[in-house]
Amino acid sequence: MTTFPPVPADLFRFTTTDQAELHTAVLRVFGVANERLQTVLTPDDVQQRLRQVGWSEQVADDELNASLTALRSWGLLDASQHRYGLTKPGEAAYAGIQHATSTMASTGSLQTAVLDAIENHLKELQEPLNDHQTFTKLRELEGHLEALQTGTTRFNADLQRLLRDDQADLATFQDVKRTTVTHLRDFIADLDARKHKIRAAVQAIDPAELHERARNGAGLVQDQWLQQRKEQWRTLQAWFSDNPPRVEELQDVSRKAIVQLLRVLDRISEQRKKPTNTAADFRSLAKWFARTETEDEAHELFNAAFGMWPARHAHLAHADGELLPSGEAWHNTPPVPVSPQLRATGKQEHIGATGKVRNVDEVRRNRREQAEKERAELEHAWSLIQTDGAIRISTLTNLDHDTFHRLIDLVGRALGSDPDSTGTRTAGTSDGRMQINLRNARGWATMTTQKGTLSGPDYVIDVQSR
Repeated sequence: MTTFPPVPADLFRFTTTDQAELHTAVLRVFGVANERLQTVLTPDDVQQRLRQVGWSEQVADDELNASLTALRSWGLLDASQHRYGLTKPGEAAYAGIQHATSTMASTGSLQTAVLDAIENHLKELQEPLNDHQTFTKLRELEGHLEALQTGTTRFNADLQRLLRDDQADLATFQDVKRTTVTHLRDFIADLDARKHKIRAAVQAIDPAELHERARNGAGLVQDQWLQQRKEQWRTLQAWFSDNPPRVEELQDVSRKAIVQLLRVLDRISEQRKKPTNTAADFRSLAKWFARTETEDEAHELFNAAFGMWPARHAHLAHADGELLPSGEAWHNTPPVPVSPQLRATGKQEHIGATGKVRNVDEVRRNRREQAEKERAELEHAWSLIQTDGAIRISTLTNLDHDTFHRLIDLVGRALGSDPDSTGTRTAGTSDGRMQINLRNARGWATMTTQKGTLSGPDYVIDVQSR
């Protein structure tokens, strides 16, 4: 049977009575005094310090004595000759309300600075240090690890509440979404490199030797302290060294959260859309006309609103219309000669003979040759990428830039998919011809092409044709 450390039944009873606010204020007076190394207070001391902790009302002596008596009966205070002090449960109760207040007022975050601090402290612990320095660095490392866990937990909880909030104001949600997505993208941008460096640093340290040196530096002999350090180190290994490490789960959650945030925004936008109101549009347009200062501005607004620009003689075309993309703006295309008589009479200068049908055989032949060349290049690229089983990316060293570009596209598609139970990610090309199976691999890969060098985490890939 699973057991948990027992909590005294009366530890937080002071928060459930009619005088909960006064009890909390009195307990806070003793907590603040304890932080200043003042372990005992008289009732007069408590009365004077209530205002300092935020209690603005005057408290009668009978009410204060009743509160002190109640806190003493619950085991939170002890008394001797009208002098009161916090007990061990009292310190725990004060720490509990401090933590609860801080948690409700705080928001979580994913901070790359915490990851950098963990990496730096691990590197420092590998250097020659005396026992006192080892103890200090180890405790600082555990503090950063705790900050990582707390910030991640709170951030994920805030994120899930945000995703569930369908009634949020659109403008507010847009602002929160924009900052949240930016925060997530910045966090996962270099997460792969950071997690590999931290994993290598964790594996390079002997935890048993490290903890023994830290205990000597602290001057402690308790086995319980050493057990706590082992549990903290196991937590560090779970984040960065286990298979899969918890930081990869965080990476997957962050990627999915970006997609979910964008989807929620689209859904809220669709729900908040209003039907088109022509009358309202014309009233807005009338206000814009009223604000124009000159007749030229009014004409420009009219032309922009209704598209009533001067005629561009759309029936006249370029001599070779296939040279111009159909979506090209008219002002970016070459001019077409227009007869002066066309503007005056609406007719051409003379009616000529019917134009000859163009011979497009050469155009077709050129396009066919170009298509065959591109297909041959594509087949060659796929043949270079295709593997006979699983290999590491770091072993692919003789790739031209176009083939390298297609390989990176396949790897990017795989990293954007969800892993299966074995940690393998699968993706394929848009035409369904090629499929890649990808798994994480320890190490670092460097690939060089004609246009430069790319370094990144190594992966095991298996590229097959369907």
